[in-house]
Amino acid sequence: MLSHVEFRTFSAPAGERLDVAIAQALELSRTYAKELVSEGYVTVDGRPIGKASAKLLGTEIVCVVLPPPRPLLVEPEATDLHVIYQDDDLVAIDKPPGMVAHPTATLRSGTVVNALLGRMPLSKEWQDPSDEAYRPGIVHRLDKDTSGVMVVAKNDEAHRHLSNSFKKRFTQKEYVAIVVGDVADGLMVDAPIGRHPVKRQMMTVGGENQKAATTSFRVLGRLPGHTLIKAIPRSGRTHQIRVHLAHVGAPILADEVYGQPSAVLERQALHAYRLTVPHPHDDQAVTFIAQVPTDMVEAWLRLGGTWPPPGGADL
Repeated sequence: MLSHVEFRTFSAPAGERLDVAIAQALELSRTYAKELVSEGYVTVDGRPIGKASAKLLGTEIVCVVLPPPRPLLVEPEATDLHVIYQDDDLVAIDKPPGMVAHPTATLRSGTVVNALLGRMPLSKEWQDPSDEAYRPGIVHRLDKDTSGVMVVAKNDEAHRHLSNSFKKRFTQKEYVAIVVGDVADGLMVDAPIGRHPVKRQMMTVGGENQKAATTSFRVLGRLPGHTLIKAIPRSGRTHQIRVHLAHVGAPILADEVYGQPSAVLERQALHAYRLTVPHPHDDQAVTFIAQVPTDMVEAWLRLGGTWPPPGGADL
């Protein structure tokens, strides 16, 4: 029996996904909203709905049961994680899609931090693990459904050095993506990004508290209706590549936030392929590469392409 629960109701917005509507109406993360739906805490017009992607008509009443807060603990976990490289200062990993970078107020397990704490020390471990902002080692992030190279600091000095390198853009990042539509080879998008004024979980070109953002693109392969690209962000704004591609009419394949679901891939086709950072020990540039994962390769093949693509022999 549930105790100390809270019931929240709201009128459904027309045409919106159920999880997105919950996240916006109750000011929750979309991840938590999905969990509430899948765990049976949500009804629509009194009927249980177990599908987070269900579209709302706009006439329904949504009821959400908010269960008691979960214990705010962050424990080391024995989770499989591909380590590309590590030394006394840093570790470079190939983050799989579906894994969150660090704990949040509602997610305290299954993150990159949990997995790494299970096998090595990280910077800022002296922080209180019950703190919502407990993020030992994290100097940059990838979206949950973006795969690829992440660098994590193992001591406080390395943390300060790497954080400063990302802040001052001393790093170089290169992503591989499949997009729906055409992108001109050599395209550069220079458009500021800010918080969406209505859909608070989203970013948009312009928006609130906008900041300068620039991304350049190189074409690796073309198919009817799809383009395989490399994206090189010159800044590090939230959702930058995804927002810029949607802005030019070529959203990332299977990006359900800025594009549409896809039958050939279950997550957004975006992979952090290459990352170069100044090493904290001697400031010399070091480069880490994570090969494009099988699910993205197979998606490109199912669309009719070949691998490796003609313009991407190094992939």
